[in-house]
Amino acid sequence: MADVQGTYDDLFTAVPEALAALLDSGDAGASAAVFVDGEPVVDVWGGFTDAARTTPWQGDTLVNSWSVTKTMTALCALILADRGELDLEAPVARYWPEFAAAGKEAVLVRHLLAHTAGLPDWEGPVDELYDWQAATARLAAQAPRWEPGTAAGYHSLTQGFLVGEVVRRITGRGPGRFFADEVAGPLGADFHLGLPAEHDDRVALTVPPPSRDEDYAASAPGPGAAPSAATAIRVRDGNSVA
Repeated sequence: MADVQGTYDDLFTAVPEALAALLDSGDAGASAAVFVDGEPVVDVWGGFTDAARTTPWQGDTLVNSWSVTKTMTALCALILADRGELDLEAPVARYWPEFAAAGKEAVLVRHLLAHTAGLPDWEGPVDELYDWQAATARLAAQAPRWEPGTAAGYHSLTQGFLVGEVVRRITGRGPGRFFADEVAGPLGADFHLGLPAEHDDRVALTVPPPSRDEDYAASAPGPGAAPSAATAIRVRDGNSVA
């Protein structure tokens, strides 16, 4: 059985056992934590951080959390709403005037949070995703694909920029800085929106599925679901320093 390190309550032995089974079946490495009523009952890890199995997984290993960053960015907006600095029923253009272009005058802040703004697709090159100003300018100029508020479509690559720019316009801080100052810092949470370079060596890179290489880009199942070449986010993009 794979070696699993860490601590766990005796009532939760199934968790490290499940992790060991996954590692035995071929997964490179992983960690798992469980809290009950705010108290940690499981904190375990095992395996390796790379496909070659050369670097052991540690208790402070970081992973790319992908779409969980949407939750954290939304939390920043909700903090501002709780403080009375952001009205979820207000037009986005109240805070971000340029956003009113291309028929988006009536898009509300809550539409951004609910994936109903009609801007689900990224229509620019992957490199622009690393340039906050370029990405938000492109989205501000883009026309919605449907009447905002009438339908939902997962804003997979756009929601962080849309909500994050509203946060930036109100506070003068990008969502990464705001989250660090207002959430992660006070909580002592080792979660980052934009990772400082000194932590790069703690990151477990994403391992492609079997028979795939770093050019693999995941997409929704079903016919016609493959992403376009210009907007596909490949494993190598997620693993890059950028």
